[in-house]
Amino acid sequence: MTVAVPASRIRTYASFIKLEHTIFSLPLIYAGALIGAHGWPSLSRVLLILLAGAGGRVAAMGFNRLIDVKIDRLNPRTKMRELARGAMTMREGWLVVLASIAVYLASAAALAPICLALSPIPLALFVIYPYLKRVTSLAHLGLGLAWSTAPLGGWLAGAQSLTHFRDIQWLWFFSVLWVTGFDIIYATMDEAFDREMALHALPAKMGKKPALQVAAILHAAAFLALCILWRDQLHTWPSLAWLIAIGALFIWQHLISDRRPDVAFFQLNGVTGFLVFGFVLAGT
Repeated sequence: MTVAVPASRIRTYASFIKLEHTIFSLPLIYAGALIGAHGWPSLSRVLLILLAGAGGRVAAMGFNRLIDVKIDRLNPRTKMRELARGAMTMREGWLVVLASIAVYLASAAALAPICLALSPIPLALFVIYPYLKRVTSLAHLGLGLAWSTAPLGGWLAGAQSLTHFRDIQWLWFFSVLWVTGFDIIYATMDEAFDREMALHALPAKMGKKPALQVAAILHAAAFLALCILWRDQLHTWPSLAWLIAIGALFIWQHLISDRRPDVAFFQLNGVTGFLVFGFVLAGT
């Protein structure tokens, strides 16, 4: 006997896990896989990477929503999220997270024993990250480290070994700096609320403009990491064209981040992920 799930509940669950935010991680996962496999992996491996990446990302989002539900209820910007407004129960939230973890672990096991052995590390980082802003302004770096497991995971799925970690080190370094920087931009939308709640986001601690300057420095360093990756491994003219496009998008992002942090965070960083994938693909 099958149980039909109403369409309205499916929409609620899809909104809860923010499927559209996959645009931040999936291109970098596959960029890592290209580097690890020195080209496209097999179709079966591509599909398993998709399942593992989607499962891990849904778990990360779910942990964040569950851990932060009390804060979300107080924040005018987030009070309409599914758990915060009561459209979903905590039990439903945990069931979604547990199901996504099962998909993630099963896919990791199918990819390679080493992928399964290391799979708890991203999950631990996903749990730790939401608590960091309660105690330190390094919370943004915590997200960068947690999120950077996406290209690392893709690379490991392609390479199936840690032997040549140097192949992925610059893409990993880029990912840490990129995400840390754009999370600071994102946090400017909650500057007043975070200060009122004594949360340790950088804009609340330093003020909006100094925090955006830090984000710009981080993104300049991230771009430099890609330049080194191009010099050492990719070095083709088409790849250089993609690299220039990434640099231009970073400049655009920081020209508007003070006035339109929503556009700088969501739209432009979503495009950046695809540009980085194109950059790696063109040089592989």
